[in-house]
Amino acid sequence: MAGFGTALRELRGAQKSAKGVSLYSRFVNRPAGRYLAAGSYALGLTPNQVTLVSAAFSFAAVAAVALAAPSWGLGIAVWAALAVGFAFDSADGQLARLRGGGSAAGEWLDHVVDCAKLTALHTCVLIAFYRFSEAYGTGGDGWLLVPLGFQFASVVTFFGGLLTEKLKPKPAPGSPAAAPSTVRAVALLPVDYGVFCLVFLLLGGGDLFRWAYAGLGAVAALFLVAFLAKWFRELSAVPR
Repeated sequence: MAGFGTALRELRGAQKSAKGVSLYSRFVNRPAGRYLAAGSYALGLTPNQVTLVSAAFSFAAVAAVALAAPSWGLGIAVWAALAVGFAFDSADGQLARLRGGGSAAGEWLDHVVDCAKLTALHTCVLIAFYRFSEAYGTGGDGWLLVPLGFQFASVVTFFGGLLTEKLKPKPAPGSPAAAPSTVRAVALLPVDYGVFCLVFLLLGGGDLFRWAYAGLGAVAALFLVAFLAKWFRELSAVPR
């Protein structure tokens, strides 16, 4: 089995297209995932094991949001665990490619964990808004609708994007990949999961976290409308 250095060199030449990827994922999360994938390969881990490591970091952070009183220290810990979990989420696919390709079961596990993570994270913010309403300034019941709306936008965007990729015709083998758009990569930053994780650094800020979270939720809702229109238009041209 190749060592860390060899695996890392092979991964650098086997990256997915950057089309439709935000700057954070392209320049932060994917490179971090590449190092984690190389390390996991050297340790003999399987892609599914890496997916479970990602889930462990992510769900530990999710539980902390709901169970622990908000503080600046908690915010740093939650952000770090979510960011590491996201990097391992990138690593599992890279490791699968390095090992010669993944399995249908592995892809299924990856997507199920991603969906569960999104659903649980917003649910736990709702629980935190209820349990620690004085700290967050969420005494009014209306604020409890914000995580529900954010959750709706996130899950429908996740499912809609996944289904669109499955239904769109695959490019012909050997066809050149479309060049990534820098403008699009910047525009996608507000709905990048890695950027969303940064908002938890504000957990100790009370009102600051509440308004930053609500602002990202509003942006997610606007992007959902735009994405649905775009995907429907693209698939309308695909013969059944």
